[in-house]
Amino acid sequence: MLRYLPFLLVLALWIYAFIDCLNTPEEEVRGLPKVVWVIIILLFGEVLVGPIAWLVAGRARRGPADGSTPSEWHRNHRTEFVAPDDNPEFLQSLKAESKKDEALLKDWEADLRRREEELRRREREEDSKD
Repeated sequence: MLRYLPFLLVLALWIYAFIDCLNTPEEEVRGLPKVVWVIIILLFGEVLVGPIAWLVAGRARRGPADGSTPSEWHRNHRTEFVAPDDNPEFLQSLKAESKKDEALLKDWEADLRRREEELRRREREEDSKD
């Protein structure tokens, strides 16, 4: 099993780079046209040259949208964990789901009663014919 690990890692990197290249918008691709990058990844994927070249030189490096680093964002946006039973939004969603479920159950029960009555009526009609 361990002898297959290098092959699987190369294959995983190859597939990742290929899919990442296909999903990257054309305007975010650096250096070469996107079609050329796909061909490079496919042709030189077995020796890792193509996927590594794509990850290093072809893909645009994205910074945060607002210009701040992730750690800076986390410092400024502290959130406290709220247990589900203390979260009013969660409790409201449970009440709404419960009302939907009750309405659905009532509809099912009414449909079941209607079908049972229809079966009884058919049975009475068959008994009266005999």
